[in-house]
Amino acid sequence: MKASNRQNKPAKIFVISGPSGSGKTTLLTSLIQDKQIGKLLVKSCSITTRPKRSKEREGKEYFFVAPKEFRRLLKAKKILEWTRYLGYYYGTPKEPLEKQLQGRKNVGLCLDLKGARILKKIYPQNTVTIFVLPPSLSALKERIQKRCRHTNPQEVAQRLLLARRELKAAGKFDYCILNQNLPVAFKELKSIFLQESST
Repeated sequence: MKASNRQNKPAKIFVISGPSGSGKTTLLTSLIQDKQIGKLLVKSCSITTRPKRSKEREGKEYFFVAPKEFRRLLKAKKILEWTRYLGYYYGTPKEPLEKQLQGRKNVGLCLDLKGARILKKIYPQNTVTIFVLPPSLSALKERIQKRCRHTNPQEVAQRLLLARRELKAAGKFDYCILNQNLPVAFKELKSIFLQESST
């Protein structure tokens, strides 16, 4: 393919979804850090009202804002999609994402089912949706419990209930990846990216 044709191709939005503990964030991070893919893909940075954790950096993992500021941005239509999860708000800022698309840079982000549907509706020609499946519900439960050792049992139960609902919607995505073995799942994700970004 000629370089000029490559430059004229529209950028793609790769939306990765899946229940808590499925490994979607790990897979996206691995894709962005891959030597071959890293130059072709940037991570969308979401806005959240949850407190910043010790190792997180402003503008890297998230943009951290107060609930009042989140509502202001929402009212001003500066947030493309949003959700409320475990008491905190999360959203995708419109301006940075569109700036990347205009610069013909592929964008990767992890979203819930609603967010994936909304971006697919707003950018139907650009958005590729990928659902990450856990090996089984029991394996997912084990992963969630391991990740949430210091989380109250009620929150763990909420995550599992939400996971069961999310799994039912997997068939509506463009692609599904079974994350039973992380290197194998990553190889499949990388293959999907290379295929979609070349068309």
